[in-house]
Amino acid sequence: MAVVTDGPTIKAVVPDRELGASDLSGAETVDLSGAFLLPGLIDTHQHLSTPPNRAQAEEAMRRQVYGGITAIREMAGDLRQMADLERAALLGEIPGPDICSAALMAGPSFFDDPRTWQVSQGATPGAVPWMQAIEEKTDLRLAVALARGTGAVAIKVYADLDPSLVARITAEAHRQGMYVWAHAAVFPAMPGEVVAAGVDVVSHAHMLAYHLSGLRPASYRGQRAHLAEVYQRFLDAPADASDDLFAAMRERGTILDATASVVGRIPLSPPEAAGLAEDVLRRLIDRARRAGVTISAGTDYEPPAGEPYPSLHDELHHLVHAMGMPPEEVVRAATLSGAAAMGREETTGSVHPGKLANLLVVEGDPHEDIDQLRRIVTTVKRGRRHDRADYPEKAQG
Repeated sequence: MAVVTDGPTIKAVVPDRELGASDLSGAETVDLSGAFLLPGLIDTHQHLSTPPNRAQAEEAMRRQVYGGITAIREMAGDLRQMADLERAALLGEIPGPDICSAALMAGPSFFDDPRTWQVSQGATPGAVPWMQAIEEKTDLRLAVALARGTGAVAIKVYADLDPSLVARITAEAHRQGMYVWAHAAVFPAMPGEVVAAGVDVVSHAHMLAYHLSGLRPASYRGQRAHLAEVYQRFLDAPADASDDLFAAMRERGTILDATASVVGRIPLSPPEAAGLAEDVLRRLIDRARRAGVTISAGTDYEPPAGEPYPSLHDELHHLVHAMGMPPEEVVRAATLSGAAAMGREETTGSVHPGKLANLLVVEGDPHEDIDQLRRIVTTVKRGRRHDRADYPEKAQG
């Protein structure tokens, strides 16, 4: 098969024998015999601007695109910085993936979190368009319009909001043409209530365990106080006890941004929860996929400077080897399902004519061995090649 690109888009995907002289005239041809071509990868949970640091963000973006990633979701941060980085990557001024950003909304009590000060420097946390405190009296039409003005494509519903506010934010965001991306539980809004509100994507699969807990934390900070008990109640419940939640997600088209590997990287309180987390996650992800819920691959972290590969490769390995997902499903989670989570499935996520020329070439078939995704030959982002051999040697490992 041959993939013909024209600038930033895929012009044709045809058998080699059907290539005409006009297709080849003046074109650069690349022989990929023995290699494997697939869509560029998508990380559906990043925070490149928390805290904002231009040099670090550019380094991470460079590592991402040379590591096979052609698009990311920026899940809230300092969108002043992100707008500039998004533009620079789009125009090819810096190597990096396409970026779809979210503006954050949360209850007023959340905004003494130190991260909110980091991303609101020069202003007041909760009172900036990219990070707003929401309460019953908030003019949601204006709040969503302000968020849109930052260049964000989505609202991230984060914390300390009751179910009615989550539903009202979601309805207004959709009315204004924005997506809604939420934590799987927003506390006090619980998983079933977040899904019922109509959000497009929920993040952090482990939070879904609260659906069976019978416990309702009053705030985001209160979620970990009884986490071991929440996990144990989930593990003790009948296997079909969460079927209603996953059926609702499937019927509504709610995508699960699993972020499975990050759970082992963050401190859990109380400590007993850590020993249960992986089993809980494995069961939740297995039940979600068997129920027909779309799962995307997000990380919520990046490795330290100097590491050769972006964190997405660890997440994909973890989904296969710790969570039990078949490699072909994990590849889909990191490509077409990731595009759906961004709201960009019409333009990226698969190798089809008319879509963006966001491509990845690796040495072997990742549908058989997911770690083949690390054996990168080149990444093509909007028609521009980023050969792995050109990535700085000191960062190759």
